[in-house]
Amino acid sequence: MNSPTPLPETPTLTVAPLSADAHAEFLAAHPTASFLQNPRWPEVKSGWRGESLGVFADDRLVAATLVLHRPLPVPSAVPLVGGRTLAYLAEGPVLDADDVDLPAVLTALTERLRRDGAFLVRMGLPGVRRRWAAGDVRRALAAGEHRMLTELEPLTVDDDAEAVREELTALGWQAPGESEEFEAGQPQFQARIPLVDDDGAGLDAEAVLARMDQTSRRQTRKSTRSELTISVGGEEDLPTWQELYEETAERDGFTGRPLSYFQRMHRALNAADDTECTLYFAHLDQTLLAAAIFVRQGRFAWYVYGASAAQERKRYAPRALQLRQIEDALAAGCRWYDLGGLSPSLDPEHELAGLTRFKTTMGADVVQTQGEWDFEISPLLAKAFRLYMARR
Repeated sequence: MNSPTPLPETPTLTVAPLSADAHAEFLAAHPTASFLQNPRWPEVKSGWRGESLGVFADDRLVAATLVLHRPLPVPSAVPLVGGRTLAYLAEGPVLDADDVDLPAVLTALTERLRRDGAFLVRMGLPGVRRRWAAGDVRRALAAGEHRMLTELEPLTVDDDAEAVREELTALGWQAPGESEEFEAGQPQFQARIPLVDDDGAGLDAEAVLARMDQTSRRQTRKSTRSELTISVGGEEDLPTWQELYEETAERDGFTGRPLSYFQRMHRALNAADDTECTLYFAHLDQTLLAAAIFVRQGRFAWYVYGASAAQERKRYAPRALQLRQIEDALAAGCRWYDLGGLSPSLDPEHELAGLTRFKTTMGADVVQTQGEWDFEISPLLAKAFRLYMARR
């Protein structure tokens, strides 16, 4: 009788710090990883301490993540709570292959973070659960017959992503809720313009323009005939950006970021390999009409911030800058151009409906990500921290 073939042993996973160079090299092999996982990102985030961690199966690096630590607002000498931190994994961890055991990776990471003093781990695991076509969302928003985006038939569903949610729940992670407002951290629902076709072949600018609704396409084409000058600025031009950005914030009623934030972002991301942070301006003669900040890492591009003047609106300067960013993303071989978060509400009277309308008329499909999950190492401290943040 033949002896049974022994089953392969499950490799022991260990967690160890990664150097910035080793982390960047790992991300280079994962071209759609978020710039929020870039090891230089902690240079941008004041009030947070960053570290890169690798998960190893024997000697093979199978996952990596940037962790941002935010301490509790108490002196470090206070017993039991001093030095305890929120550990935040934005768009991480990034796994090296489909066969990597996610529960084992997360168990190893949370145990390491527990030993390091984390009271709560918040994770925005990469991945898309569902995707809705731009045109379907536009029509549903106009009709006003549905309350939430999730009531619509999606264009695609990732069954593996649904299985991941079951695994996370079994491990004790708390799923994010669905809110009509923007959540803290990274929005669960995001607008993304595909830059490749269903077979993965790159599109051209005309194909991307064809995704827009008639009005957006007409305005974008008109912007190219509006005698605008499009230029790229450097770090020394950020004060000019800031002036227009603050004007936009005051007019539109939002709280903007300080100049120092954009200076750190521009400096840090442009110092990273295969990552760029670009400042664009649109002028009419000597008058600045619009500005935008664009980030690209690997094969993913993001429209991160925009600003515009109140005058000469019919020149459609922001449209011109959107087109320029799309063209540059296409030239870099990007697969997606991300326009940021939006509300899943389909109420045409909702205060964020205009944002959804704008982004989908630009041809952006809507994706539902995994959202941000919480793992409570100390439920009492986690509850106290949430109450503190809610009252700020």
